Amino acid sequence: MPTLLLRLVGPMQSWGTTSRFDERDTQLEPSKSGVLGLICAAMGRDRSEPVEDLAALRMGVRVDREGLLMRDYQTATGVMTAAGKVDLHRTVVSPRYYLADAAFLVGLEGSDEESLNAVRAALRNPVWPLALGRKAFPPGLPVWLDDDVVAAGLRDALLQAPRVASQRREHEGEPLRLILEHDSAGAVRLDQPLAPFSERRFGPRYIASEVVHVPQ
Repeated sequence: MPTLLLRLVGPMQSWGTTSRFDERDTQLEPSKSGVLGLICAAMGRDRSEPVEDLAALRMGVRVDREGLLMRDYQTATGVMTAAGKVDLHRTVVSPRYYLADAAFLVGLEGSDEESLNAVRAALRNPVWPLALGRKAFPPGLPVWLDDDVVAAGLRDALLQAPRVASQRREHEGEPLRLILEHDSAGAVRLDQPLAPFSERRFGPRYIASEVVHVPQ
C-alpha cells in the first residue's frame, strides 16, 4: 500500500489525548486525531463534516528528535466542571503541557493513492492555517516533503526516509523510536476519531513501539 509522509517540526507541539477539564496533556509523539485535524485544516474540511475516510488510514510515527516536555502557566474561564457544566464565573489555573524542539516523521498508509495525492496537494496549498496540535503552535518547516507519497508499506516507508532533523547532542548515536498502529495488540491510545470533530468522540486504537537505526 502507498504511504504519505509528513514532517512535523516546530518550536512547540502539543498532542493531547485525554484532556477534558483545566489540565491539558500531551503525548510524547503526535496523536492520530491531531494529525487528521491538521489534514482537515489543509483540505478546508469543516469540523462538522465526516472524517471516516481519513480515520481509516493507518498511522505511524518516527521520532527523529525527542521533544522536551514543558509546562505553560495559563488561567482559563468557562472551564467545564466535573458535573459536566460550564461555569462562566469560575477562573482556574490551567496547566498546559507541550513538547519543545521536537521533530517527527509521520506516515499515513492507505489503499487509495488518489486520496493520498489529494491530501498531498492540500498540504502544499492549505485552505486554513496549519498547527501542531494547538492553533498557537505553527509548523517551523513545511509539513510536506518533496518525495512524500511512497510506494511502500508504512514501516518500510518510515525506515527508508531520510531524517527530518538531527538529534540533540545528548542523544547522538542513539536509535530512534518507531510507533506503528496495530490491529489488535500494543499500548492503547484514545485518539481514533469515531465521528466528526465537532462531536469530540474518540475511541481506542493500538500502537506498537520499537527502536530502529536510521542513518544520519
